[in-house]
Amino acid sequence: MKSHPVAIVGAGPTGLVLANLLACQGIPVLLLERGASTVDEARAVTIDDESLRTIQATGLIEAVLAHVVQGYGVHYYSWRNRLFARIEPTSTEYGYAKRNAFRQQVLVRDLLAGLARFAHVEVCFLHTLQSFESCADGVRLQVETPQGRREFQCDWLVACDGGRSPIREQLGHVLQGSSYDEKWLIADLLGRTSPFRHTRTYCDPVRPAIRLPGPQGTVRYEFMLHPGEDPEAVLDEAQLRSWIRHRDAADAELPIARKVVYAFHARVADRWRAGRVFLAGDAAHLTPPFAGQGMNSGIRDAANLAWKLAGVVCGELPEGLLDTYEMERKPHAWSLIQMALRIGRFMQPKQVWTAALAQGALKVMSVLLPPVRDYVLHLKFKPQPRFAEGFFCRDETSRALVPPGQLLPQPRVELAGGERVLLDEVLGQGFAVLQLAGKPVPATPVPLRTVRVVVVRRSDDFLPELADAHAGATLVRDIDGTLEALLASAGANAVVLRPDRYVLAYLREGVATRWSVQDLLDRLVAGRSPGRPDPALVPSPTFSSSPLAQEP
Repeated sequence: MKSHPVAIVGAGPTGLVLANLLACQGIPVLLLERGASTVDEARAVTIDDESLRTIQATGLIEAVLAHVVQGYGVHYYSWRNRLFARIEPTSTEYGYAKRNAFRQQVLVRDLLAGLARFAHVEVCFLHTLQSFESCADGVRLQVETPQGRREFQCDWLVACDGGRSPIREQLGHVLQGSSYDEKWLIADLLGRTSPFRHTRTYCDPVRPAIRLPGPQGTVRYEFMLHPGEDPEAVLDEAQLRSWIRHRDAADAELPIARKVVYAFHARVADRWRAGRVFLAGDAAHLTPPFAGQGMNSGIRDAANLAWKLAGVVCGELPEGLLDTYEMERKPHAWSLIQMALRIGRFMQPKQVWTAALAQGALKVMSVLLPPVRDYVLHLKFKPQPRFAEGFFCRDETSRALVPPGQLLPQPRVELAGGERVLLDEVLGQGFAVLQLAGKPVPATPVPLRTVRVVVVRRSDDFLPELADAHAGATLVRDIDGTLEALLASAGANAVVLRPDRYVLAYLREGVATRWSVQDLLDRLVAGRSPGRPDPALVPSPTFSSSPLAQEP
């Protein structure tokens, strides 16, 4: 029986992104999906900058962006139907706009098509996982197929099988958190004529509502139901169109593509790993819709897990590294759930007087306190992609703008030929080092397949031909000074980046001449964690800046 290094159950956005990321690193993948194809309906409608950066890593960004409306905001309307706040972020620190409209069925179609690039990916539709059994050397899967029951085997199994995950149920893992009584009616309409690009959120206690324009002339409406309202009755088309007409008369006559009533959940699985089995996406966490982060959190899971699995499968990284998946992802997923709940409470005022008080206070503060206005306008209240613990070299003394354990920005850089590209295009798939020009370049004797060195020249420098001193490195110019400022804030001449572009460690003056990049990685992954008998990852709290400041 053929064994696959990685099997993924579920061909939604999380599973498809994970499969593409693994395939790009040469890892054979088995993807099982119980449906006849990918889901052909809009579910998520907002994709953020971090997710687009991850899709960039799959090599599919051009195909995906062709169907995405980039850069839109949210306008908030009061109980009197007056605009009182707006969020229109303009910064692109990760290379893309913070909020973008898309259609999920189009995204999964593009991601599925991307897998056709790889002969080492096997996609099986109408394959339902019935049960699985972990064994010493992998996981055995019992799968119902159109040809009958079959057995598959894999080294690692990833459950991307949704909020009602059968794999999570079989593991006995439980969702912790809350489910809420409030239900929402969602309706997707076609043929929109209004050119207005921003979401409108109506914070009206009479009927909280959201209007979200999307690509290809689509528009989504969401209406909160009140306690006691019959979910079946509100699906009546005349009733629905009357609610839409109250918000935009032109939309009320559009064809309705989909209408459904749903409840929302704020829940996280108690454990995300059981031996060789992992949970990801909705199987690991359920996020209220108010911040548009449910699908995006799943894509973050895929980005975090893919390179770790690839390194372990190839024998380049220790299995202990996989323990950091839940350690790194679970707190951030929960912080986004909490953010969504706060937004939801603001959107769903129970009474007119509470709506007037909250909305008036925000409007006054936005006028009188510019920092508050900027905090809201530029979406700075969104939790930063950073880790409290995990695989990074903690540095308590540094004042780095982007400390270890945080996602590095992605500015545009200029290549020697004058072309300007996003930074990740020159970093490649694996670990990477950004090194200031004029500083010693760390040597890279590589048991790891890829540790790419990128030499960064100052923003006011010309780009000469690649000098002998930089042989084997890629030379770029820091167009707007972003990278130079980050390294200067850390007092470093180089930064080591993980494959998912989180900062692993900064290298200060002189350190790079004594340590190779591989030396640093070996020290990080070869330590023994307290209470673990096998070599594994030393947890980040045991690290400080001192190892980087001393002779090895």
